[in-house]
Formats: sequence, structure tokens, C-alpha cells
Amino acid sequence: MGFGIELKDEWGAQLDTVADPQNILDRLLPVPGDSSNPMLGSIDPYGDTVFNVIQINWFLSEWSAVLAKAQTAEEQELTSKITAMAQRVRDGIGLYLKFVGD
Repeated sequence: MGFGIELKDEWGAQLDTVADPQNILDRLLPVPGDSSNPMLGSIDPYGDTVFNVIQINWFLSEWSAVLAKAQTAEEQELTSKITAMAQRVRDGIGLYLKFVGD
């Protein structure tokens, strides 16, 4: 089972979600703890990881490498949905991008 990715507001309400039941992100993300990708390398595959508006620009900068690796239609669809959710965090107020590990 892969990640669940959620767009949350400051009260914890879920505004959007996308699932990764085929664990696509496992082959696209850097390994946990990768110091050359401090945002993406901090995503915990077995726990929850939350990015706020301050962190999201760094996240999006690193995310561009994930987008470049996405080759199949499934990979591109998943990564583009996550990109859209991250952009909403960047452009909104009181929003968070949450990765829920299994």
C-alpha cells in the first residue's frame, strides 16, 4: 500500500485527496533521509509528513525532479495531482500538504 496525500486546512478538514495504492511514489521519491533533498527526503513512508506554506516552495523545487522521472500515464497523473495540491498550499492561506504513510 502506498501513500495517501491530502490537502488540509488549518482546522484539519480534508479539502482534497489522492491515493497511491500501487506505491508509485516509492520509485519516484528519493530515499528517506536523503540530505540532498531535505524536503522530499523527509517524507516518512510509514508515518505522516506535513508541509506548510513556508516549506512548500522548497518542496516544489525538489518536486520538479520527481515530475521529470514520471514517465507512465499513471505516474504523470499522480504527480500532477500532487503538484496541483502543493500549488494550492503555496497560493492559499492556512493550507497543508500531508503525506500519510502506511
